[in-house]
Parts: sequence; structure tokens; C-alpha cells
Amino acid sequence: MKILVIGSGGREHSIVWKLAQSNVVDKIYCAPGNAGIAEIAECVEVESKDLTSLLDFVKYEWIDLTIVGPEEPLAQGIVDIFQKEGRKIIGPTKAGAQIESSKVFAKDFMKRNKIPTAEYKVFTSYTHAEEYIRLKGFPIVIKADGLAAGKGVFVCHTYEDATEALRLIMKEKIFGPAGEKVLVEECLQGKEVSYLVFTDGKTIVPMVTSKDHKRLLDNDEGPNTGGMGTFSPNPIITPELEKEILEKIIKPTIKGLKKEGIVYRGILYAGLMIVNEKPYVLEFNCRFGDPETQVILPRLETDLLDIFMAMAEQKLHKVEVKWKKDVSLCVILASNGYPGKYKKGIPIQGLEMIKGLNDIIIFHAGTKYDDEGRIVTNGGRVLGLTAIGKDLKEARQKVYSAIELIHFEGMHYRKDIGLIS
Repeated sequence: MKILVIGSGGREHSIVWKLAQSNVVDKIYCAPGNAGIAEIAECVEVESKDLTSLLDFVKYEWIDLTIVGPEEPLAQGIVDIFQKEGRKIIGPTKAGAQIESSKVFAKDFMKRNKIPTAEYKVFTSYTHAEEYIRLKGFPIVIKADGLAAGKGVFVCHTYEDATEALRLIMKEKIFGPAGEKVLVEECLQGKEVSYLVFTDGKTIVPMVTSKDHKRLLDNDEGPNTGGMGTFSPNPIITPELEKEILEKIIKPTIKGLKKEGIVYRGILYAGLMIVNEKPYVLEFNCRFGDPETQVILPRLETDLLDIFMAMAEQKLHKVEVKWKKDVSLCVILASNGYPGKYKKGIPIQGLEMIKGLNDIIIFHAGTKYDDEGRIVTNGGRVLGLTAIGKDLKEARQKVYSAIELIHFEGMHYRKDIGLIS
């Protein structure tokens, strides 16, 4: 079989890495890919937003299955376009992807379907939003409505923080059209967890649990990022809590979408806050989380292609999905300045030394080859180092020992992944 994976980050590298282990995969392409993906797949110079060129490539190369990594092509309707042409593709339709592409849609949907989430209000006027936050008090959460690469959420502890967030979104328009509407919601206090499932619109198959660390700095301080590290399983999610998440959130979401005419086939990711042992939805994503994928897929025993094909054909109930009992932990190595401005093109040393290590997988996120054939930085989050261990302590020790072998100018990473839950 010939497979196309769309995207260029650590999530896509981990998907390609897992698919490459399948006995029935003959060839994997990745568009546009990165330096790490290029070692196990053929990278194609087509951007993930160029839907027409992607479809042309799939037709020309007779691709059997396409997997969409990032949210943007899903929000643009790539699944609708491919399905219209009779092409197998993994991901929700444009209507289903709204659950991530519009926070307002998602919150209104949750309200309609009685899915637990924080109280909220929607604004298109800076003045009205500013008046509301002054009355509500702090802490408070301000979100841009549309896609903002994981950076459109501001947890504000003071009036000054909140007005600055509103100014950036609504006046400076740092997220462009994504900030035309702003969501202001109560700040839930509790433990944050990620919960992901495979679904074909009928059957739901939970993945192993994971814990993401979104803040840039140790002790969960600093600005929000796309994720600075993660580990699996998440000890906060007990069997009782998992049952509650499935019954109160995941099942009603798939059922609610179906009721509204949306058959959701793909990955559903729920970002949750656990408050007094009860789950509340902070956000939904319509695809694999990054870096969660980098700890989830290394624990998967079942052939990932079998799962994807069953999802595409709505036969997920026929696949027995098995997971390893090991613990996995991932630490992200980021560029200096991320999540703000950062330099690109900085050479990375030590990658070859990592390849000989047992139970260490290196997933490339923001990398490329320069004109001299060196692997250099090409993004804010540059690499993800994932370790497998019998427990969290062992996985942590393996990852942080391996990190000492890697170097690039300005390299930044958190030193407490796996220490705080």
C-alpha cells in the first residue's frame, strides 16, 4: 500500500514512524515533511494547505490512504474534497472539524448537548468584552475563536493581562481572522488532562491516557505553547474517571455531531480540566495532539494502518486495539524565543549519537536540511525526545540523559516533565 501523511511536525513524524512498522505498507510519502521524516519516507514539496496539489499528487501516485496531521487542512475541508473524488482519507469533514476550528461553535455545541464545560460569553466588540471582564473578575480565560497554532488562549490573572490579551487579538489582530470573535470564559481550577480516541462515527476506541505540559517554563509557568512535553499514562485518569469522560463527554459528542448531520470519522481529542473529580472540556481538537502523539503511538501494539483502514471503512468494531504496559515520556527541545520570534537555520549536533540508544526515539518537529546537507532548526519546537521505560522515573532518566547529547544554539527545554502532574 502507498500512504500519504500530510504535515511537517513531530506528530507527523511519529505517525510515519509507526506506519513504517506495518508489513503491508510499501511506500510512505509525507507532504511537506521534515529532515527526520525524510529518513523513513519520501518528502514531497507540497504545503499542507495546498489542497488542490495534494489531491493531484494522490491521483498521480495512486495513493491508497491519506492521513491528515494538522488541523488547518481539515478546517479547509480536505476530507470533503478527497471523499468527493473517492479517495480514502483519515479525518473529519469540514463540518466536523469546526469542533476545533471555531471555539464558539464548540462551546455552543457543548451547551446544546449538555457536555460539561466552563461558562462563557462571546464578543465581537473590544469595548463590550473589556466591560464584561471588569465585572467578572479574575482569573479569567480569553480565547481567539479560530485556529491560532495552539497560541490563541490567554489565562489572565489581572485586569492588565486581560486587556492586553484583548488588544492583541482584537486590535493588533495577531491571529488575523481567527480573532474576529473572542470567547471569554471562567477559569476552571483543577488538573489538566488530554484524552484521545479513534472513532469511525459509530465505534469509539480510547487511546492510552497522556498528560501534556503547555507552559513554556518549569513549574507550569510562562506563556502557553503548542506543548513542551508529555507522558503516558496519566495517573490522574483512574478507571472511574475514564468511564465518566467516555459517558459524559466523548459519547455525547459523537452522538451530538451525528444528530446534527455530522458523521465524525477520525481522531477526537478532548483537552479536559478535572475539577473535584469531574471532567470539564477546555477544548476539542479534531486530530492527534502534539506532542501527545509522541508518547501514545510508541505504546501502540496494534498495526496503526489496520486501525486507519477500519476507520475509513467504518469497521473499527472489528479491530482489537492493544497497548504496551510501559511508560513513555517526551521532552520538547525548542528554539530560543519560542513561542515568540526565533531564529531558523541553526545547525543541530548530536543526532547520530541518539540513534544508537535503546528505548529512545527522536521525533523531528521543526527541522530541515540546509544547502550543505546539515540538519538545522526550522521551527519553534525543534525536536521531541521520547523514552520508553518500566516506570516514569526510568523514562525520565533515559530522556534527560539523551538530551545531554543534543545541542543547538539557544536550545531550550523544560526540566520537570514527569515530575508534576
